Parts: sequence; structure tokens; C-alpha cells
Amino acid sequence: MAGLINNLLILFLVFQNVCLGFRSPLSVFKRYKDTTRSLSSECLGSDQPVISLGLSDFALDIRMPGVTPKQSDTYLCMSVPLPVDDEAYVVDFKPHASMDTVHHMLLFGCNEPSSTENYWDCDEGTCKDKSNILYAWARNAPPTRLPKGVGFRVGGETGGRFFVLQVHYGDISAFRDKHKDCSGVTLHLTHQKQPLIAGMYLMMSVNTVIPPGEKVVDADIACHYKRFPMHLFAYRVHTHRLGKVVSGYRVRNGQWTLIGRQSPQLPQAFYPVEHPVDVNYDDILAARCVFSGEGRTTETRIGGTANDEMCNFYIMYYMEAKHAVSYMTCTQNANPEMFRNIPQEANIPIPVKSDMLKVTHGHNEETKGTDKSSLLHQSKKEEEEILDQDFHMEEAVEWPGLDLKLGQVSGLALDPENNLVIFHRGDHVWDENSFDSKFVYQQRGLGPIEQNTILVLNPSDAKLLHSMGKSLFYLPHGLSIDKNGNYWVTDVALHQVFKLGAHDKEPLLILGVALQPGSDRNHFCQPTDVAVDPITGSIYISDGYCNSRVIQFSPKGLYVMQWGEETSLGRARPGQFHIPHSLALIPDFSQLCVADRENGRIQCFRLETGEFIREIKHKSFGRELFAVSYVPGGLLFAVNGMPYPGEAEPVQGFVMNFSTGEIIDTFIPLRKNFEMPHDVVASEDKTVFVGDVHARAVWKFASTEKSETIVEARLKNTPESTDHLKKQEKQHLVQQSSAGVSFVLITTLLIIPVVVLLAILLFIRWRKTTVYGGKGGGGLNLGNFFASHKGYSRKGFDRLSTEGSDQEKDEDDGTDSEEECSAPPPPSAPSSS
Repeated sequence: MAGLINNLLILFLVFQNVCLGFRSPLSVFKRYKDTTRSLSSECLGSDQPVISLGLSDFALDIRMPGVTPKQSDTYLCMSVPLPVDDEAYVVDFKPHASMDTVHHMLLFGCNEPSSTENYWDCDEGTCKDKSNILYAWARNAPPTRLPKGVGFRVGGETGGRFFVLQVHYGDISAFRDKHKDCSGVTLHLTHQKQPLIAGMYLMMSVNTVIPPGEKVVDADIACHYKRFPMHLFAYRVHTHRLGKVVSGYRVRNGQWTLIGRQSPQLPQAFYPVEHPVDVNYDDILAARCVFSGEGRTTETRIGGTANDEMCNFYIMYYMEAKHAVSYMTCTQNANPEMFRNIPQEANIPIPVKSDMLKVTHGHNEETKGTDKSSLLHQSKKEEEEILDQDFHMEEAVEWPGLDLKLGQVSGLALDPENNLVIFHRGDHVWDENSFDSKFVYQQRGLGPIEQNTILVLNPSDAKLLHSMGKSLFYLPHGLSIDKNGNYWVTDVALHQVFKLGAHDKEPLLILGVALQPGSDRNHFCQPTDVAVDPITGSIYISDGYCNSRVIQFSPKGLYVMQWGEETSLGRARPGQFHIPHSLALIPDFSQLCVADRENGRIQCFRLETGEFIREIKHKSFGRELFAVSYVPGGLLFAVNGMPYPGEAEPVQGFVMNFSTGEIIDTFIPLRKNFEMPHDVVASEDKTVFVGDVHARAVWKFASTEKSETIVEARLKNTPESTDHLKKQEKQHLVQQSSAGVSFVLITTLLIIPVVVLLAILLFIRWRKTTVYGGKGGGGLNLGNFFASHKGYSRKGFDRLSTEGSDQEKDEDDGTDSEEECSAPPPPSAPSSS
């Protein structure tokens, strides 16, 4: 009888393991994610805040417990205890909030919250003891990612035992329907010791006064650093409505090194520090906020309400564990004189569209003559477009345009009807015999190109709609089209720029002197591209292969100004060019971005002044970046050049978030290969065309939405509209219901054969006992029983696949490497194109 009981116990344990095998840590976390999304209004996270993610990892959900603020500018706090006693490390954050309802969130770590209530007014304080800021969020910011091996230390002897969430509700008009808010953040924690400990350094102005009507007011902060070395990896800026730009620097031996610079009116995320910055003992950390008091009738001071201002520069850093300090602050200006030498970029406001300014923080503000709800919807839509990253570019293999017989394809553009326009060189070729040492064209005897060099194609089927440009050009290069449909082209042999009507045989405007290279106001030297401001009509020309400048002309072709210089030895500085090869005008932000080809980067400048704003550079660009194109809504497209011998960066296309410079996606063709992609153009529906000067081909790429499983594996949290969330809630509820039915069905199907098998075994044992008498042969051995059947493996049950986890790690590694700046290349002669 004892043997029978043992057998039944073994069988029960096996069955239990089979059932539990369906619940891997990944599936638990996914179901947890789905549930919190679908039932967000009921704050499910507060009922089940801890979810196991494996042997050493777990998730902690910290949510407001269904609150409805009664007035604008309400600060509410709530606390959650660390669910373990021993030391743990926060390695990831996932926010759950929308700018429609929340102005910003802060997450603190401490040992004693200010209240034991379910939630409380933060005027009572956040913590009774010292509190450390672990995380900050505002304006639909994407999740913060910590580098591998880095974590915020909590619990144990030195870390905080409570998390306190502070949520600032700005404009409460969103609560007119009396709904309950459950905003918060999900933390990913691990018990595995992290070799590097993360911390927060907060630079904050406390005494700035902004006079009414004052156009420019600077708030400066500076402190000497007196601790062990720290390494900076992310930053965030924060002001209220009057802030124009916030910049942070490390100052060492008089040299200013940029940590980060951003408009506080753009998504207030933690952005990665583009070039790694370390801070050593006696370095100075400095920050400047630029405000404008225009439109105010009274003084504005630093404070916590919507009508006050704030000047905060947050720095995320990591240190070796043995020296780690979790939180540091700087609220003084230790050396006001030093700010005379602050880089000029810190004084240049980053333009933001006026309609976005009115809804930047969600505060209640008068909007005269405008439907505020429609304005909010429009701004939110634009913001979502900027941050929408869940797509992938793939070649449209059915597009027949790849088979067109073309010359060297040098320029692409889309006309106002969204037709594709190609600029190619017909039977002419740019090679080593085309120019002499003074850049004078040597093949004039060939005459102009006898074929039509401008082709207008239907973008869907590549059918030729119109052609022109016969006997006008020698070596075509750049092409752009203004809002009126006029073609603007450059010819590097003629050293000229032309404006052509779509159906005119003669040019409407010619700039430069035919076949005469030069560098004064009336001459060009192999000009590369043109951009025309749709608002002012100003003309911008990149000039070029043998000049290093951008020139602005009036709509009538009169010289206005120029900027740029040759790249000096060593690292290229802002405003220096080594072949300014392609232009992208960004009217949304009043910027002009230049593909600085041989420096392998994108430089962006202020349209009105030509002042440098920022650089976008990634290791994956390689040494050359050929072309750049902008799509309204916040996407930047680019193509690079072939890698030099011994280098690994492939030739490919890039999709970037314009606001952050982050690479969202890369793409390559399926048919043929890129050889020297020379130009790229994109439409608002994310259709992209790439022209290759060596392959003499044009590819079409289209965006395809990433599958849900990939998005889930990456744990993305893209902001979604309320209607879409409601629809998603229903889908998740249906999925959960069907999942429950499936589990019951599987369980039933498993039980039936097990019961039958058990009955057979009991019958056999009874027969043995009855026929032979005495004891059986040692009881039922399930291992031997199953081992006697074909296909059995003694390795036990296979673990449920956690699909995508390894892939996700590899992708993270790739992203990290892309953010690194490539080393300055040795001087080499650029290839002609």
C-alpha cells in the first residue's frame, strides 16, 4: 500500500510540473503587462504589485490607487515598500502615464515615507528621512534604459526600503468625467549584484527671477566635484513654460564638454549622453537654463506651480560599487565668471512650434481663438508621430522602378503630387578624368547630356509621367522641389544652380558662372544640393566638393550670408565641413541639417542665423554619410557610404528620431545591393526612395508594422490614444478569457490519459498480486516506465522557450555601440560622385 501511495505522489508531482511548465517567467510578465493595460482604470497593479520574473528577478508595479485630483497643480504621493529585505537593484523602468493627465512623475527612494495613508497630498512631504530621486518622467517620455551591469541599489543595509511616487497633475480638465487615475511606473529589479551602481545628480537653480517682458534671462548653476570618478550616461532637462533651452557641461582645465542640451518643451525623457563623459575630482559641473519673460506682466520665480518656473538638469551616472553615492545635488553658482566662456550653443533657443508650446505641460492656459481640445489632439498626434518607433523599413520588391535604364542617379525628390522625380547623368560619367587640379571640367567637348535628365515617375508603378532636362546639364548632382513644384538642381561641372519650372524649357533662375569654379558670392565650386524654405522662400545651397560652406540667397537670388569652413586637422568641430553633400530643411523646428559627408555626421543649424545647434553622429554611420531627408512629424532618413577596407560598418539606410537623434531602424535592399547610395527622399507615409550613383538604380522601401511579439519582447510602451486603449482592453479581455478556456481544456486532456494509465497500472499490479501472491517487483518506477518507450529523454522536460530574450540583448548591444562616436579618420581623398 505504501508503494502505491508513493507512486501516486510521484504521478501527481509529474502532472503538477507539466502544468507549471506552461507558466514561464516571460509568460507571467506578459500576462501581467496585458492585465495592467486592459484594466488600468481599476489599478490592478495595486492588488498584485509584485511579479516574479525568474529565480533572481521580479517586477514591482507602483501605481496611483485610482485618484481624482480636485484642482489643477495638485501633487499627490503614494508609497510602496520594497517587497524583499535583502539588497536588490533596479535595472529598468517602464512608465504608465499620459501628458493628457499628468504633468510629471518623480520616483524617490527612502526609508520612511511622510505618510502611511494610501495616498496623500505631497505638501506633507515625500519622505521623513533623506530621499533619493531614482526616476523622473514627463510628457510621454519613452522608457529609461540603464546600461548593462548598472543598477540603482535598494534595500539591504544602505539602500532605501520604500519607493515614493509623486505625481503632479497640471491641468485637471481631463478629469471632467470624474475618472480615476492610475499613473505610475513598473520597476524591473534583480538580486544579482551589479558591478556598477547608478545614481542621480540634480543641478537646480533656486533663486532665479525672470522680469516681465525680459527677452533673455539666464539661470546658471555650477559646483566643484569632490568625489570618486563617476561616468555619465543619461540626462534630462526640466522647466515650465518659459524655458527655451537647458544645457549641461563638464568643465575641466577651462575646456567645456557637453553632457546634454535639449529644449524643455520637447519630450522630457532621459536622453543618452551622446559621447561618454567622465567626471573626476575637482572637475566643475555647470548648467544653464535660458528663459524668456515675454508675455508675462509680473515677475516669475522658482516654485512648484504652473505659473512659477523651474530650472533642473538631471544627470544619471554610475560609479564603482565600493565608492558609490546614490544621490547628489548642486544648487549654487560657485564661479559666475566662468559662464563668460560657456559655448555659444547654450545661448541658442531650440525652436518649438507655437501650438506645442501651449500644451507643453498640460497646465490650464487661455487659448484665444483656438479650440483647445483640437489643439491638444493635434499636438498629441504630432508628439506620437515623433515617438512612434514601431515600424520597420523593407524594400517594396514588387516595385518595377528598379529595372529602369538610368545613368548615374545623383538626385531624388518628391513633387507636390508625391510623384517621384529622378535626376540622373544619362551617358555622362564622373570619373578621375572629369576635372583638373583646379576643379575645371575637362570634358566640355562631349557637350551637354543629350538625354532627358529629369524623369517624373508614378511612385506606385514607376510609369513615366513626364521628362525634361535634355541638353542642359553636364554632370547633374543635387535635386530638390519647392512648395510650388519648381525644380532646383545643381551641376558640378558647370558649377551652377538652376531653378526650373516643371514644364518650362528654359531655366527661371541661374546662380553661379558657367564652368568657372570659385569661392566668392557669385561663384560656386561643385555645388551639391539646394533647399528652399517653404515659408520665406529663402534659398540654401551646399557648396560643395571644393568649398566648405552653406550659402543663403533671397527668393530672387540675392546673396544674404554664408557659414562654414574647412575641417581642421584632428576632430571636426561644429560648423566645419568636409564636403557638405546634402541638405534637409526642417521647417517644424526652423533648422537646416547638412550631411557632412566625409566627416560621417549630420550637422543642424538655425535657419535665421546659421548658428550651430547640434550634431548627429553614430558609429554605424561609418566614415561617410551621403544624404539626409526629413519627414514632417519628426523622422530623419539618411544613407551612408561603403566601409573603408578593414572596417565593418555596412552601407545601409537609417531612420532616426529627429528630436533625440536616436536610430530607430536601419534598412538594406533585398534585390541587388547598395554600392554608393547617393540620395534619399521620404514621404509622410514613410515611403522611402534611395538612388545609387554606382548601381544606377532607384529602390523603393515601405514601412511595415512590427509584429506584436517583437514589441512585447522589447517591452515598449508607446503612448496610445484613449479610444485605441479601450479597443485594446476588449481584445486583452477576450484573449484572457480564451486563454482560461484553453488552459482548462489542456488540463482536462492531460488528466484523462493519466487517469486511464493509472487504472491500467493498478489493474496489472492487482493481477500480479492475485495470480502470484506476495509483493510486487519493487513498486511503480515512472522513470523506467517512460524510459522503455521510444523517444524518451532522461534530460527531463524541455524548458518553455523564452523567445526573443537573447535577441533583445544582442539588439541592446548593437544600440549601445551605435551611440559611440567613431574615431577621427585619417586624411584620405574623397571619392567622386
